[in-house]
Amino acid sequence: MKSQARVVVIGGGAVGCSALYHLAQLGWTDAVLLERDELTAGSTWHAAGNCPNFSTSWNILKLQRHSTALYERLAAEVGYDINYHLTGSVRLAHSAERMDEFRHVVSQARAQGIDFEMLTPADIRARHPFIELDGIRGGLWDPKDGDIDPAQLTQALAKGARDLGAAVQRHTRVTGLRQLPSGGWRIETPAGAIEAEYVINAAGYRGGEIAAMIGEYLPIVTLSHQYLITEDIPELIARGGARLPLMRDPDVSYYLRQERHGLLLGPYESRGRAHWLSGLPAEFAHQLFEDDLGRIETYIEAACARVPILGSVGVKRVINGPIPYAPDGNPLMGPAAGVRNFYHCCAFTFGIAQAGGAGRIIAEWVVNGQPDWDVWPLDSRRYLPFANHAYVLAKALETYQNEYGSGYPQEERPAGRPAKSSPIYERLRAEGAVYGARGGWERAVYYARPDDPAGTECSFRRPHWHRAVARECAAVANGVALMDLPGFTKFSVEGPGAAAWIDSLIAGPVPRPGRTALNYFCSPRGGIVTEMTVSHLSEERFWLISAAAGERHDEDWLRSHLTQRFGAVSIANRTARYGTLIVVGPRSRELLAKVTDADLSNAAFPWLSVRRIPISYTEALAIRVNYVGELGWELHVPSEHLAAVHELLAGAGRTVGLGRFGLYAMDSLRLEKCYRSWKADLTTEYTPFMASLDRFVR
Repeated sequence: MKSQARVVVIGGGAVGCSALYHLAQLGWTDAVLLERDELTAGSTWHAAGNCPNFSTSWNILKLQRHSTALYERLAAEVGYDINYHLTGSVRLAHSAERMDEFRHVVSQARAQGIDFEMLTPADIRARHPFIELDGIRGGLWDPKDGDIDPAQLTQALAKGARDLGAAVQRHTRVTGLRQLPSGGWRIETPAGAIEAEYVINAAGYRGGEIAAMIGEYLPIVTLSHQYLITEDIPELIARGGARLPLMRDPDVSYYLRQERHGLLLGPYESRGRAHWLSGLPAEFAHQLFEDDLGRIETYIEAACARVPILGSVGVKRVINGPIPYAPDGNPLMGPAAGVRNFYHCCAFTFGIAQAGGAGRIIAEWVVNGQPDWDVWPLDSRRYLPFANHAYVLAKALETYQNEYGSGYPQEERPAGRPAKSSPIYERLRAEGAVYGARGGWERAVYYARPDDPAGTECSFRRPHWHRAVARECAAVANGVALMDLPGFTKFSVEGPGAAAWIDSLIAGPVPRPGRTALNYFCSPRGGIVTEMTVSHLSEERFWLISAAAGERHDEDWLRSHLTQRFGAVSIANRTARYGTLIVVGPRSRELLAKVTDADLSNAAFPWLSVRRIPISYTEALAIRVNYVGELGWELHVPSEHLAAVHELLAGAGRTVGLGRFGLYAMDSLRLEKCYRSWKADLTTEYTPFMASLDRFVR
């Protein structure tokens, strides 16, 4: 085994081999892959091998599109035959709501150059002659769907990497990781140590074990997924070499495709099963769990009714194997928080479908410092420290049972909640607050009244909460309204070098003391990494505010760019220490004047200024700025005083018609004002100029 390499990839599944292949393609051929067993060990070897493009997520759609495009050319590119069946697929819709979802995805896919097609029942019959169409409203056709042999795919990627000069070391288990003073890594194995500048953790469901070696908890749990393969079916034999398209029945929650002359059926049942909650077995590599057909019996019956030839023969084989799950079912990729030169690329629930795109993304991240497209929904730093084992388990099981759920906008799923909440959480619930989770924090999304239309279901059309949100928007625009916004990410930056350091990072100018400015932190390519409100409190003190979901990402980015060359600088995360109350609307000054003796006049407290004001038995850091385009203030209050300040405002608000508003109203109002949202509108793919934010650039 080599003793040195530029980059070491840990894990020899489809994802790890794809990472190695793409690194080599980018010219980093001094790369070594370490696999504890044989290539494909873990989840790759037993995967069903389905390769869809379809996803309600823009990023996953793009990830899978790159994979299928790679797989079409890979055999010729590396000189290794692969069983890749490009059969197309039919997705069935039992309801009008499901058809709405399909139309949404068709439109989204078209923007990426993918030609999905809406199907009538007659179209479905023409493509798949064995489907019973009772209760089917229509469907969706994906011409680029199909299946691939996972082992052949992995070997092809490994061969391609080797041919370019990279190395693969099998039966080499990583036993320890230690960062060197240079920032590189020493990787310990039974065969000896290897030192590398960079490490990529592509260890699949063992990704958490590898992360633990560097002191990081990675939110992964192992679930089992089960599918069966039937004996040969005469009707399929009679078709000769013509293969059936893959079929998915998301309203029942299973996929069904041809496997040789039989059928392969895989459900996502309503009760998933977790394994190894107390630790992974050391030697589990090419093994399976015991068959458990009882837990998918109802799905088998439903599939047999939909495709009767499925029930005409017996079961030849059952596969029940381990797959990794992050809480939301998306992979964990990108830089490890707070650690130099270490990257994650693991927890792929659909590793075969996503391996091609994942390899490209992680290789670009390591080689170029960032991938070509923004992949925030896949970034491992999207999870904050609250996401412990209990949370991960609850969310992963919820995600598993909803794998075929419609990807509704504004869907607020209940598992793993409440994880973090404001001191006035219960108080606002009593007033009708309906909550959603953002970065683990419970935030009111709207306020319901007893006479509002009832409903809990999401929709692609006008939702049941539309009237409530309209009422809140009117309260903000015409009077005064109050919002509790827990989890707003807050950093205190202090020191003689603070101003110069911040100046070196932001696209716009540093605000003067007592002033606030919206600023953009950009990548070397000019893409928007994050957006923060920068408040200059005093000569050497700043207050930085960003999105709740970006807490770990933004802190990691700031600390990775920390330098003392401008003088001493310190960063402190104050997110949990302070809560935020937002008072907005034409009468907001009138309300605040009832609870503080601070001068709130336009002359004394102009727009984009920051002051400490006395309120209740504390001081609030008041910033005259907001996200909805009306007169208003953000009040940053010590958490222990938040409830008292809130009660003071609520009491005074009775005389001015104080309303409440939640995130949905805020989103509507900020869109009306044309304010951008981080990671919805502002990503690393766009510069401030592309986002029409040139006024914020010096």
